[in-house]
Amino acid sequence: MLKIIARRVLVAIPTLFLVSLIVFGLQKLLPGDPLLTMAGEERNPEIIEFLREKYHLNDPFYLQYLYWLRDVLTGDFGNSLRTGVPVSTLIAQKLPVTIQLAVMAMILALLIGIPTGIMSAVKKGKAADYVANAVALSGVSIPNFWLGIIMIMIVSVQWRLLPASGYVPLTEDPVQSIRTMLMPSFVLATALAAYLMRHTRSAMLGVLSSDYIRTARAKGLLPRVVVLKHALRNALMPIITLTTLLFGELLAGAVLTEQVFTIPGFGKLMVDAVFTRDYAVVQGVVLCTAAGFILMNLLADILYILINPRLRHPQ
Repeated sequence: MLKIIARRVLVAIPTLFLVSLIVFGLQKLLPGDPLLTMAGEERNPEIIEFLREKYHLNDPFYLQYLYWLRDVLTGDFGNSLRTGVPVSTLIAQKLPVTIQLAVMAMILALLIGIPTGIMSAVKKGKAADYVANAVALSGVSIPNFWLGIIMIMIVSVQWRLLPASGYVPLTEDPVQSIRTMLMPSFVLATALAAYLMRHTRSAMLGVLSSDYIRTARAKGLLPRVVVLKHALRNALMPIITLTTLLFGELLAGAVLTEQVFTIPGFGKLMVDAVFTRDYAVVQGVVLCTAAGFILMNLLADILYILINPRLRHPQ
C-alpha cells in the first residue's frame, strides 16, 4: 500500500511543477500592466522602473519563474500587487471559508445523492425510478445563482428561518456559522447530488446484474444485505472518483454562489484578482487549487485500496 501511495506522490510532484509553469506563463499573456496601477495616478517612470526591478520584471522569463518558484518552495507566494498583503495571508483567510462551504455541500450531496441512486437502481423502471431521474435532471438544469436568489426570497425574507447572506467563522459562533452556510451549501449540493445520484444508479445497475449478486439472492440473503453489503461496496469505485473530483472543484471556489450569498471565499478572491490583474494572488490561488485536486486524487487512490483488498497486492 505504501509503495502505491509513494508512486502516486512521485507522479504528483512533476504534475504540480507543470501546473505552476503553465500558470506563471499564462499570466504573461494577459493584457495590461499591473505596475501602472501600483504606481498611482501620476505613474512616475522612476517608480515604475523601481517596481520592475523589485519584482524582477526586467529579467528573462525563465529567471522570473525561478525566482518565483524559489519563493514558493519556501512558503512565500509574494505580496498582492493591489493591497500589498502577503498572498499566504489572503489564502489563510479565504481557504477555511471555502473548505467549510465545500464540506457542508458535499455532506448534503452524499446524503441525498447516494441513497436516491441506490433506490433508483433497485426500483428500476418503476415510479420511484422515474421521479428520482426527473429530480436529478432538475438539479443539474437549475442554475445555482437562480436557486440561491429564490431561496433567499422564500427562506430568509418570507419565512425568516436562515440568514440571507454573510459569513460567521466557526471559531466565533459554530451554530450561527452553520446557519449562515446552510443555504449556500444546499444550493451547491443540488447539482452535486444529481451527479452522484446518476453515477450511483449506473454503477449499482451494473453490479446488480452480476453473477455473484444473483448467487447471493439465491442463498436467501435479505435484499437489504445484498444491496448494501455486496452491491454497494463493489459500486463505490466510480462514486469515490466522482466525489473527489467534485470536492476538488468546490475547493476552487463556487464563484456565483459566493457572490449571491456574499461569502468571502476562494472563488471571490480569484475573480477579484483576475479583474485587477493581481498576478501574485492568481498564481497562489491556482497553485493551491491544483494542489487540492492532487490531494483529492491521492485520497481517492487510498480509498480504492481500503475498499478493494485486491489492489493491496497487485499482480
